Amino acid sequence: MLNKEECLQIIASQRTDEIVITTMGMAVPWARISTHPLDYASVGSAMGHAADLALGIALARPDKKVVILNGDGSMLMCLGTLATITGLDKPPNNYLLFVCDNGTYEVTGNQPVPRNPNFSWKMIAEGTGFQNVYEYDNTETLKAGLPKIWDQEGPSFVNLKIAQAHEPPPDRWGSFQYPYLQESIATSTHKLRKTLSEL
Repeated sequence: MLNKEECLQIIASQRTDEIVITTMGMAVPWARISTHPLDYASVGSAMGHAADLALGIALARPDKKVVILNGDGSMLMCLGTLATITGLDKPPNNYLLFVCDNGTYEVTGNQPVPRNPNFSWKMIAEGTGFQNVYEYDNTETLKAGLPKIWDQEGPSFVNLKIAQAHEPPPDRWGSFQYPYLQESIATSTHKLRKTLSEL
């Protein structure tokens, strides 16, 4: 099993000027690593929509790679997004989706995500039509494989098998002193749009 913080550090080491969308259990750990103006926390609104929000951004800005740090619980809430991505006439080649898979709804108390023992994110991603599908449960193989994935034309799907952790619910009401969690989701969205319009 992978350690979530180690995974995010490895991902951060590849990052230059990509847009990074985080949600739920990834939002606060990512904020400990990065204060980039193109970081965006998809929290404070309906769960499960980070991947489809990122799809809209990727389609609007095909010149910018969009990286999504999603959870398995959040991804299950919006599985149709995967089929929407690959069903487009021109799926976005700048779309890189990580699903951090620990088998629980971490931020609400680690309730088990409902699934059978043979559940496979890799099979789901391949079944919905992703051409680039990867799965990692080892730090060294992730380090070795990520540079190729990062530079590859997408859309790409990466399942990270991570150990369970105990991240508290992220919020925008002062509990966490990280810049991108100190504003409303509307303010953060306007700020991201303004930053992108200036690039």
